[in-house]
Amino acid sequence: MPTALDAADVVGRRVRILREARGLSLRELAQRSAVSAPMLSQVERGETSPTITVASKIALGLGVSLSQLVRLDEGQFVSVVRRGDRRPQRRGAHRWEEVTPALPGQRVSVSTHVLGARGRTGGPDDPPIHAPGSREVVYVSDGRIRLVIDGEHYDLAEGDSASFDADLPHHFENPDRTETSFVAVVTAGLREA
Repeated sequence: MPTALDAADVVGRRVRILREARGLSLRELAQRSAVSAPMLSQVERGETSPTITVASKIALGLGVSLSQLVRLDEGQFVSVVRRGDRRPQRRGAHRWEEVTPALPGQRVSVSTHVLGARGRTGGPDDPPIHAPGSREVVYVSDGRIRLVIDGEHYDLAEGDSASFDADLPHHFENPDRTETSFVAVVTAGLREA
């Protein structure tokens, strides 16, 4: 667990990285967050640890939640998930594994899927399982799949990919007599405050 000094450095680095990723100057973030530019500068340099109130304002100005901004529980900027630590799941002819770590505030989920012959991941009447505003990218690594979104069919072959709003009713079907595999990436986009 980071010490108070380490925590100030971690938060300061994250504020600077997120600010620069959004193309904001210190003054622009100051206007958006109602935190003075000198205070933001001190936070970014790790010279001061912001109070919860100040950190909340900075998070709001950056368009992230407080937990996404702080992320002190991670301890590192890299999380490794070993193959043996994943838990395979199965429902009928559909097998899948989450390959991303289960961390608070996680904004992306990556999973691998195997769909048996003539199998499907769900049906047309299944409710959406992803949160509003989610996006999904699917990449077919072997075989063919049929993506069914809100009644529309999209046939994808090995090497094909598709991107779509994941909060719409959708499922995948395998039209062939052999297994097929694909990778799905689901993101919840950051919304500007």
